[in-house]
Amino acid sequence: MIPSTSSSDRTARTDAVSALGQPVNRIKAPRADQLSTDSAARLRTALAQDPEVRPAVVARARALAADPSYPPMTVLRSVARQILATPDLSEDQS
Repeated sequence: MIPSTSSSDRTARTDAVSALGQPVNRIKAPRADQLSTDSAARLRTALAQDPEVRPAVVARARALAADPSYPPMTVLRSVARQILATPDLSEDQS
């Protein structure tokens, strides 16, 4: 569908035009650069509170590694198809 050319977002903004019909000059004074590291410090604190090794995740990984039916054959075949369908960029002659 082709949008209408008379949409309301194309109307002139009254705050951008002076009484004489000339554009209003809006030059903002330069501000000094600022850098806040508060969020980075909070992130570091949160990361320090979490253990580097989560025993529950390790136990789940061990259980999956020991399961001969994981991953399911359908997943393996799907991944194999995707790998075979991907072009070998090392053979690109361009």
